Amino acid sequence: MEKIILTGDRPTGKLHLGHLAGSLKNRIRLQNEANYDEMYLMIADAQALTDNFSNPKKVRDNVMEVAMFYLASGIDPRKTNIFIQSEVSALTELTFYYMNLVTVSRLHRNPTVKSEIKLRGFDESIPAGFLNYPVSQAADITAFKTTLVPVGDDQLPMIEQTREIVHSFNRIYGETLVEPKEILPESSYAKRLPGLDGKSKMSKSLDNCIFLDDSDEEIKRKVMSMYTDPNHIRVEDPGQVKDNAVFIYLDVFCEDEHFKKYLPEYHNLAELKAHYEKGGLGDVTIKKFLANILIELITPIRDKKQELESNIEYVYEVLKEGTEKANQRANQTLREVKEKMGLDYFTNAKFLEEMQEKFQNK
Repeated sequence: MEKIILTGDRPTGKLHLGHLAGSLKNRIRLQNEANYDEMYLMIADAQALTDNFSNPKKVRDNVMEVAMFYLASGIDPRKTNIFIQSEVSALTELTFYYMNLVTVSRLHRNPTVKSEIKLRGFDESIPAGFLNYPVSQAADITAFKTTLVPVGDDQLPMIEQTREIVHSFNRIYGETLVEPKEILPESSYAKRLPGLDGKSKMSKSLDNCIFLDDSDEEIKRKVMSMYTDPNHIRVEDPGQVKDNAVFIYLDVFCEDEHFKKYLPEYHNLAELKAHYEKGGLGDVTIKKFLANILIELITPIRDKKQELESNIEYVYEVLKEGTEKANQRANQTLREVKEKMGLDYFTNAKFLEEMQEKFQNK
């Protein structure tokens, strides 16, 4: 069996550190390991419209933005096919067929859907397209015969629902679709990086994130505003590392070499944590340390994105070529699905023969 990787993002705004920690770093690692047959990276504009239906320009304007963040972060179009979801029509048709394999009550029980409905305040006025989001995602995954899906832990219910649809289809129509497996970030914190407020995951809609093209000054300002330990009032007070957003970020992004550059009085993060917990280490010191690390991380991404902004034609061609390849793969799966369902009226010569025999022998 081929090893196919699929992942993606909704183009509703700039990408931020949560994207980098939760998925982008994993994607780049998988891409560079080259232990796969094909890799697809989807810009999910159609899914983004399910809760941005009244503002389609927001989605349209961010398609190129997201593509540039991918390329600036290290996604290589020679190894990864970047494509636009709405330009692959097979995905819509597969969604339509899969809808018959899922009940409305099952969609309502999906934990990810429930939390997103609450977050967006839909209450009883839930757009049908939004409720159907897990089915659409199943179509995206199965269209490419995907075997591996790099995701954050908040997307695990979606992967599980995809597996349920695969099982149902294969049981009814015969073995056709491939059951995917998830790939989670190695760090437990990276699976769900908290926002600057420390109370929820980093999110554009909650305005609690550091973007991958923020300036040095913006990074410093945002880091200095981060949540730490509310009881760590004086430098000499013992501090809590657990649930402290600054230390969570350090767990994800800090390497031992950063201490030599920015905080040479310590050798590693364990030493820094121990001092903070004992007392005698101020929040300003650790925040300045984190800011330096994030500036080092983001600067090359920001600089590369600025280069791409002056070469939009290149980004456009990358998307066009990636979308063409995605169409080839998805259309092949759609043909197989329709054949198994008996919806191949004009591509299966036996259909005419069957109808002739049926009505001539009537």
